[in-house]
Amino acid sequence: MSAAPGPAADFSFAILRAFVGLGVTDAVLTPGSRSQALALTLAEFDRAGVLDLRVRLDERVAGFTALGIAAETGIPAIVVTTSGTAVANLLPAVLEAYHSRVPMLIVTADRPAAMRGTAGNQTTHQPGIFGRFTRRAIDVPAPAGLPGEAGLAVQVARDAYAAALGEHLGTPGPVHVNLQFREPLSGAVPDVAALLASGEWMPGVSAVRDTPPAQPAFLLDRGPRTVVIAGNHAGPAAEELAHRGGWPLIAEPSSGARFGRNLVVAYRELLADADLGGRVERAVVFGHPTLSREVTALALRDDVEVVVVSPSAASVPPGVEVPDVFNPGHRVQTFVTAAEVVPPPAAGSVDGGASERGWLRDWALASRAVTDAQAGDDPVAAPDIELANSPEIAERRAYRLAETAALKAPITRRTLSLAVWQATWPHDRLILGASRLIRDLDRAVPGKKIRVHANRGLAGIDGTIATATGIALASQSGRPSASDGSRPTRPTSSLADARPRSSESPTPAAQHGVTRVLLGDLTLLHDAGALLFGTGEVRPRIQLIVANDGGGTIFDTLEVAATADRAAFDRVMLTPQTVDLEALAKAYGWSYSRVSTRVELDRALTAPLTGPALLEVPLPR
Repeated sequence: MSAAPGPAADFSFAILRAFVGLGVTDAVLTPGSRSQALALTLAEFDRAGVLDLRVRLDERVAGFTALGIAAETGIPAIVVTTSGTAVANLLPAVLEAYHSRVPMLIVTADRPAAMRGTAGNQTTHQPGIFGRFTRRAIDVPAPAGLPGEAGLAVQVARDAYAAALGEHLGTPGPVHVNLQFREPLSGAVPDVAALLASGEWMPGVSAVRDTPPAQPAFLLDRGPRTVVIAGNHAGPAAEELAHRGGWPLIAEPSSGARFGRNLVVAYRELLADADLGGRVERAVVFGHPTLSREVTALALRDDVEVVVVSPSAASVPPGVEVPDVFNPGHRVQTFVTAAEVVPPPAAGSVDGGASERGWLRDWALASRAVTDAQAGDDPVAAPDIELANSPEIAERRAYRLAETAALKAPITRRTLSLAVWQATWPHDRLILGASRLIRDLDRAVPGKKIRVHANRGLAGIDGTIATATGIALASQSGRPSASDGSRPTRPTSSLADARPRSSESPTPAAQHGVTRVLLGDLTLLHDAGALLFGTGEVRPRIQLIVANDGGGTIFDTLEVAATADRAAFDRVMLTPQTVDLEALAKAYGWSYSRVSTRVELDRALTAPLTGPALLEVPLPR
């Protein structure tokens, strides 16, 4: 017996169809009763190929999966939950999306407003549950089957989608759409494939574009000794500015700007050096720097002018502090949407650009000296490649012995970071967990134009695996991704443009790309639920590279570690663990391997990957 139409089902179909028409390509769903109309509609959309649906059991995992999809594509993914505690479990992902400026559409089912405060099951006050951490919150009254409700659904979708992309404020982020439903909670779902075939999917309705007017770029003169700082999600504009200005570039691994000849790897040591860092007069900051105290200390200096480049500055009057951007001590005075450098002096002028060249050269040479020294601290030195082709038998033999020793050497955090970085290519994705490893990698790896993600909005370990899974699913889908992983790519599709995607062939990059996740053991265990792929769910090519040092050894770097009682410190800070990671991986259906030498690590990182895999790398504390 076929189901009869119902207001909840009709409204669910109308609003989800509007979201698809506006450009949404992905949804993540958790099961529940109150949201059943949304769930069944999404299943039909997925069957017809107009949207990719992922089903997860845990709302927290679902939220971070949606965040990962949007971080990769720049298009907000829908995450759908039922009412009550299900909604509250999205808060960690909402916070990260807000602070990372990642678009997200949170669609939650709710009971009618009259049932709030009645102590009914899974009934709480859902409107505004995420507080200030949404770009917009919309509470939609329960539909009753009245004329005009389909139009209301389209308008709600338009408003929510525009807000998620930052069309009004210039800042993308999460949007909460709370849908009240009364019984019957489900009904007949139209056949989307038939509607598409008949041309009756829906008339074209485009998103309303209300972007802030373009502002002229802030002009930077060439006098002050300047460094360009690229934090998380900075994008290639930071590298371009450093290149044009001839200035040193400090670029974190997830900045999207860690490449080019101006890159300074050993920036921590140099910022602390009076002859270089002590002479900095201006810092131009892109993105969200989070990895070093030295950068924060630089921004706090009275003798350093700080210019913060952020799209959020478009919605704030000149001279007014822009909220939720890099601003240590609330001392930054200059916030701009874009920056440009005055043209270089003529070749025949008195300076001719020599001061910038000398400033950059000093940083480059000093950085190389520091990184060479760090490489020299490696317990096993790299073999001298020139000896491999020496005419002297003894020298060739010495090379082979040195090469064998290097390959059999134990893995350190530095060599692990370098190996993972070296194994990652532009068609791959690299996700870095919030642990010691991202800082070790930041200290060691050279420039390379690859896509690197990290949840650095709040720099927590929450949802790392789920976020990485979303990135893997999106990057391996064959659909275009955001151009550089730094800012959303705003689609221009309308409702009339929606077509099935089931016939699309994955691009070569999607066919061969791998998503690698470098994380610590506690970061893994904190998000172990994300290892679960339900029956029939897509299992991407994703490799978790788990540096297992038995606990939170990042806390060993804190000053308190030198003074606290060792037993107490270990229990409440280190939080040691002895989980059998092989058993954990196999319980969730992931392949497992363990490596302890560099040659084993290199083989594991370059071996073909066909699905989810966990690679354990034991490390000493």
